[in-house]
Amino acid sequence: MAEMTSTYGASGDRAGIRAIGLRILCLRVPIAAQERGRVFLPTKRRAVPESWVQSRQARSKRMDPWGSSDRAQSRAAIPPPGVHPHPVMRVLLVHSKFPATYWGFQYSLPIIGKRATLPPLGLCTLAALLPTQWSLRLVDLNVGTLTDAELRWADVVFVGGMLVQADSMREVVARARALGRPTVVGGPAPTTSPHLFPEADALFLGEAEGRVDELVTAVEELRKPRRRLTPMTLARPEHEARPQLSHSAVPRYDLLDVASYRTLSVQYSRGCPFTCEFCDVIEIFGRVPRVKSDEQVLAELDAIYRLGHRGPVFFVDDNFIGNKKAVRKLLPVLREWQHAHGNPFQFYTEASVNLAADEPLVRDMVAAGFNSVFIGIETASVEALRETRKKQNVGVDLTAAVESLTRAGLEVMGGFIVGFDSDGPEAFEAQRAFIASVPIPLAMVGMLIALPGTQLEKRLTREDRLRFVSSGDQFSRTNFEPKMGDQALLEGYIRLLDELYSLDAYEARCARFLELIGPPAKTAPTTLVDLEIVARAAVRLGVLGERRALFWRLLARAARGGLPSIRWAITHAVQGEHMIRYTHEVVLPRLRRAASRPSRGSVGASTSSSAASRATPSVVGALLHAGGERLSTV
Repeated sequence: MAEMTSTYGASGDRAGIRAIGLRILCLRVPIAAQERGRVFLPTKRRAVPESWVQSRQARSKRMDPWGSSDRAQSRAAIPPPGVHPHPVMRVLLVHSKFPATYWGFQYSLPIIGKRATLPPLGLCTLAALLPTQWSLRLVDLNVGTLTDAELRWADVVFVGGMLVQADSMREVVARARALGRPTVVGGPAPTTSPHLFPEADALFLGEAEGRVDELVTAVEELRKPRRRLTPMTLARPEHEARPQLSHSAVPRYDLLDVASYRTLSVQYSRGCPFTCEFCDVIEIFGRVPRVKSDEQVLAELDAIYRLGHRGPVFFVDDNFIGNKKAVRKLLPVLREWQHAHGNPFQFYTEASVNLAADEPLVRDMVAAGFNSVFIGIETASVEALRETRKKQNVGVDLTAAVESLTRAGLEVMGGFIVGFDSDGPEAFEAQRAFIASVPIPLAMVGMLIALPGTQLEKRLTREDRLRFVSSGDQFSRTNFEPKMGDQALLEGYIRLLDELYSLDAYEARCARFLELIGPPAKTAPTTLVDLEIVARAAVRLGVLGERRALFWRLLARAARGGLPSIRWAITHAVQGEHMIRYTHEVVLPRLRRAASRPSRGSVGASTSSSAASRATPSVVGALLHAGGERLSTV
């Protein structure tokens, strides 16, 4: 989606940000909240019989496939009579709050009975890497609230997130500090902008795999009473290779309230082979895609399946086909797993546009259960593509590529950018005309942003055009001096968004998709929960809704395609409710206020603390990049 990398933005952070095609008609399986417990180990006062330890470990393993859930730990860690236990380490993992965003679908979630779109995969992955005897709790501020009691329970608080979550991250750090609890801050935000978190006790920069011992040592040090004027910084040495994903572990999905999320997520790879100037993925994760084994991916799907989730599963990779050789081996394995389990999941992901030229790969993706893909199209201007080093899009018939993927059974979500140096006033109409001509109902257009650490930021710094370090905020003046001028860029962007998410334009793009869509991938049978969502949508949108005509017209268009098309139409009526309302009630008013204010001059490396309104769930915002749930432009 057009915004999911470390800071989200049309300029390369689309990770979550681009949390792709949301399959609203997903199965909701109520799951009781996980019981939380403390871990106790015997002190040296009395030795513990080895037979007792082994029996407890075996029992815990039978109860918990991860071997470390709080419930299993709390039961397995009951010491024998006479043994005096003490807590080893209580860790509270906090996923910071995202601001309202396009891909957060805040106006749609109440209709489907969910609280958030995606879970904090990074924190779940980090949790799986921590010592098994530690007691863990996870709080997602996009789903619930953080209480003082939870903070007091913890020996240490881990806070993770992206730049768009920085304000929320700092609030959590301040609360923990006030209660005397040390904090470790990690994820894309501190990795690219560590100066934003001076109040943290420690900053963990980069990926976590292979560095858990370093983290554990730091946590033990933080528990010692001492005054720290600056955060302890833990960073991987520059000469040290990035970790192989074979060192990763099955995420601790059991720490989540699974029923609160519309979709769950897995990660197959990190990194992207391309060189887009505005993208920070290659700066953080590198240009050599690293992949998990087929067995690791299946283990993650097994874990999700056991927890009762059915419906959409997001492969959070920044470019799913970055390593085509490996992907070709994975897809048949996914297809067989889906068949053996009754096709419980509908997959979606992000890929580069060269996917369209590989028909066998597309067929294998559809056969494995993929039904949508986000593609960073950015612009049809060859000059702008070359300028920004998006070479993989040059020489491609972008219209034909989108249409061929649609006919094959993959809905395309598109990311677009305005504000390139080569863009003139005509760029906005060119973008509008292109988007209107292709079957992309969910089209995200953002102004170019120079994200921290990107080649674009470095170039603009050399040219003395950088105004401030970006927070990813898409709905204000951009953080550099655009060649076309601030006012022309803002006014053109306002007109473009106003037109793209008018009722008629959105309906026309949906109609274009329904005309071209090919045979659907196998889907799970309709459930009572599905029918409940349909009934709720029919009442809220079709009877009481301001845009009730859109709901019924989409259903009428879809009727010829049978049940799969009807499900798609209801999904996009629900999604359209959010996209249209958010554009006209939130985005455009903000942009108009920005356009009415005078332009700020260049302020070099000063920072902006505003949160990016374009971010998605994310996907997103992971402590220590452990889950890498970020959508970027590829």
